[in-house]
Amino acid sequence: MPRFSGGEWRGAFAALLFDLDGTLLDTVRDIALALNRTLEEQGLDPLPEDSVRRMIGRGSPILIERAAAMRGRKLDPPGHAAMLERFFHHYDEVERSDAASARPFSGAADALHRLHGAGFRTAVVTNKHHRFATGLLDRLELAPFIDVVIGGDSCPRRKPDPLPLIAACERLGVPASAALMVGDSVNDVEAARAAGMPVACVSYGYNEGRDARTLDCDVLLDSLIELPPLLERMPQSSRA
Repeated sequence: MPRFSGGEWRGAFAALLFDLDGTLLDTVRDIALALNRTLEEQGLDPLPEDSVRRMIGRGSPILIERAAAMRGRKLDPPGHAAMLERFFHHYDEVERSDAASARPFSGAADALHRLHGAGFRTAVVTNKHHRFATGLLDRLELAPFIDVVIGGDSCPRRKPDPLPLIAACERLGVPASAALMVGDSVNDVEAARAAGMPVACVSYGYNEGRDARTLDCDVLLDSLIELPPLLERMPQSSRA
């Protein structure tokens, strides 16, 4: 699978850009809960969690559009805007309550700690709104290991457009050629390719219901804990 050998990865990157939902964090239950509260307000039946999982990745506006369509409702612009606002309300409510269940995937927190400690500049580049992304990182105690957060509302265009990745690199002070994108979907792959940077993908992510093995990435990871040794930038004493 790797297009880069271990030797070619050594010292190649100064910065790492991470997707959030499906890569660092398992958030599907919270998203499904907020989405189904929104659907129920509209008199629509709730969606199974597996269906919601396949809708995640292109931002909340597309999530709302897909969910309504699955329940046979076509939204006009005012209706879409109203439903999106209610989704934001419910999602914020979930994340501030005991109902919140979002957690880092196994190995994600340790990998971030080790990579940041090894001197890598790090960013989260997500289509989730910035306030929700930063709130999750704070609550799950991952914020100290992330230097920059680019949300879906931070730039005029979202992934798969390369603009958010380029913006993250600019804020980190590194060229795109010195950054590695780490994601879970075709969305992340397309954005990275357009930005001119390599991309690593995780095998466990959401990926809109697609098989991760079909992704056109440079390496496929079963856990983020595999990333520090692959980059070969960690001190010998701290390697897995």
